Amino acid sequence: MSAQLAAYSTSTGEAFQFWVLGTVAVIGALSTVFMKRSVHSALSLAGTMIILAVFYLANGAYFLGIVQIVVYTGAIMMLFLFVVMLVGVTAADSLTETIKGQRWLALVCGLGFGILLFAGIGNASLTEFNGLAAANAGGNVEGLAALIFTKYVFAFEITGALLITAAVGAMVLTHRERTERALTQREMSEKRVREGKHLPPLPAPGVYARHNAVDIAGLLPDGTPSELTVNRTLRDRGQIRDVSTEALSDLKALEQRAEERLERTKTEEASK
Repeated sequence: MSAQLAAYSTSTGEAFQFWVLGTVAVIGALSTVFMKRSVHSALSLAGTMIILAVFYLANGAYFLGIVQIVVYTGAIMMLFLFVVMLVGVTAADSLTETIKGQRWLALVCGLGFGILLFAGIGNASLTEFNGLAAANAGGNVEGLAALIFTKYVFAFEITGALLITAAVGAMVLTHRERTERALTQREMSEKRVREGKHLPPLPAPGVYARHNAVDIAGLLPDGTPSELTVNRTLRDRGQIRDVSTEALSDLKALEQRAEERLERTKTEEASK
């Protein structure tokens, strides 16, 4: 088989990979649109991006595949998730349009993107191409850099400006204006005194000096565990280890050994 025929042919492994991963990618893309929760949509989009990275790696675009995973999936998608959590988007958000005509604008943009997609597929199907060997002759990174900074430099700069705008918009959305004056430290201390809260620092967790785990309550002088020594979240979850009985028994054994040692010392001094 000649090199040109090999470039146009598809092996069984490539076809299997395309149909399996392509189906999963389409399902993830549809889930991104139709999921009710924003976090679930973001996770579906992250899965689709990972599959696209696999496609890039399988087609010899090693640099694009690594960038797709590290930058887009690992950085931008995680940033999107953090923004969603900070903004507080829930399923109960109102579906009322805040900007009139945005649905029609989104429909026009989607139609334009579909036209560009079919045009690109048609151009790749009807025209001749050099293949991976010629494209990566000088190295995949070098060939990609030559195209980005010469033929597609304008599109590259527009994409960078779009990402910067998205980052600034995320910071604006997460900003909250304070509606009341912030209390000073003196005012906060006076408020705690008036409310009768625990004024000194909370006691440390653990049973005396023999345990320092955060899930073990400390003992008061009478042997009862103190609820102030453990975190309220652990207490609500039921993740506190109750070792008060064990600690008291160990303490009694320690005191008994100390008394026996003192008696032994007194007996030795008396015999001398």
